[in-house]
Amino acid sequence: MKIKNNRGIRIPTRIIISALLLLIQIAFLFGVLYEFTVQSAWAYSFSLILGVVTVAVIINRRGNPDHKIAWIVFILILPIFGITVFLLWGGGRVPPYIRRRMKICESHYFPLLERDGEVINRLRYYDMIHSRQADYLVSETGCPLYDKSSTEYLSPGEKFLPRLLEELEKAEKYIYLEFFILAEGVMWEQIYSILKRKAAAGLDVRIIFDDFGSIKRQRKGFINKLKSEKIAVTAFNPIYPVMGIFMNNRNHRKIIVIDGKTALTGGINIGDEYINAEKRFGYWLDSAVIIKGRAVQSFLAMFCCMWEFSTGKPVNIKARLASASADDDGFVIPYCDGPLNSVNPAEGIYMQILNTAQKYVYIATPYLIIDNTMKSLLIMAAKSGVDVRIVTPHIPDKSYVHHATRYNYSELLQAGVRIFEYTPGFIHSKLFVSDDKIATVGTINMDYRSFVFHFECGAWICDNSTVLDIRDHFTEIFSESEEITLTHWEKRPLGQRFKQALFHIFAPFM
Repeated sequence: MKIKNNRGIRIPTRIIISALLLLIQIAFLFGVLYEFTVQSAWAYSFSLILGVVTVAVIINRRGNPDHKIAWIVFILILPIFGITVFLLWGGGRVPPYIRRRMKICESHYFPLLERDGEVINRLRYYDMIHSRQADYLVSETGCPLYDKSSTEYLSPGEKFLPRLLEELEKAEKYIYLEFFILAEGVMWEQIYSILKRKAAAGLDVRIIFDDFGSIKRQRKGFINKLKSEKIAVTAFNPIYPVMGIFMNNRNHRKIIVIDGKTALTGGINIGDEYINAEKRFGYWLDSAVIIKGRAVQSFLAMFCCMWEFSTGKPVNIKARLASASADDDGFVIPYCDGPLNSVNPAEGIYMQILNTAQKYVYIATPYLIIDNTMKSLLIMAAKSGVDVRIVTPHIPDKSYVHHATRYNYSELLQAGVRIFEYTPGFIHSKLFVSDDKIATVGTINMDYRSFVFHFECGAWICDNSTVLDIRDHFTEIFSESEEITLTHWEKRPLGQRFKQALFHIFAPFM
């Protein structure tokens, strides 16, 4: 059984079954709550006591206070339903056996990466301030600092795709792809034609895509078709018609590794909106980076680790590591983060950049759903004389997320942070650049999902010509954006203020 949506893409029956079963579960919980509260005072009292106990547990857990507040409000309003949802999805908790499985996978790949202590010492001697950021990332992620690596900044998607196709054509041994969204369409067909030809020639071609991110973007038989073309493929964390704890943790990474010599990452998924072949939310602006040389090793380790985690089949990384080096253009740290560790380097490196900035920090993010700590750092940087500018979309992809994003404008504007909205459409880039010295390009939004729930990745770039390219691109973005002034913002309608305040309360769930 198949149903078509308005784009002609067949929606698998399992989506409908999953949705129906989820609605049945919710209806049942609401029904129980109604019957108990109306007909039985003791049951209602019991639900309140259970809610208070759960709230006490939440308060005493380690974690983000903003995230706790959202859960507390939710549980006190709807005790039985809220408690049930919290037990399933609360706080990014993951079963211990899943954490152990990831640890085992990581131990097979990351310890084998090339580590050169002289590179770290050279950065410390050359730039002590920014070497602290490198030390932090190396310590928290296990990914080394590299030299002898080059980077190339690409934006928008229309520039990214031709370069990607060019690099894919050069592949001689293997091509590995990992994406949150893999959608059939114009972009995919161009990539697929090369992958099919390379696989037929004997190259090792593998694909990981997130099942939730891609589930409505592929026709029936998509995976079987790829396998028939000798392309190995797996869906990360497949969606099943039940509510499970790990279902909330998705693979938001975008990684391409070619022969151990070239890697690509950034915000760009495989979908026609990313190259503006399909118009959604106005003009879609996104960014990516191509990395060549020694730093590619870390992206290879990330992919191999996720492949083993998803399939249970290890990859012989030693046979795939390449010793190729590129023109020595500064320093690079490819890094990753996810819900299965006890640290948070994705958010931490953004904080480190804000802490060490001397002149400016420019930020591009599609969502600005931040906790009090991140907001305080942005405010302190601005009040310390640092030119802090943030670009968000003017045309949102989700209106409720946009309201939560805009809630943060008032305090930031009052502190001197400059906020711009990209008026041509939706900016999906995830960029930081600071002081003509440091930049990050990756998949990490400034929101709870990226910081807490999702698997993410990025590239930290230091003293590299790409940093200046990103800075110059921000100049273009600012010129195409509307600056939000405090005077204008304080005159916004009361209805907007109410929506922003309401959605802010539940922002950690978005």
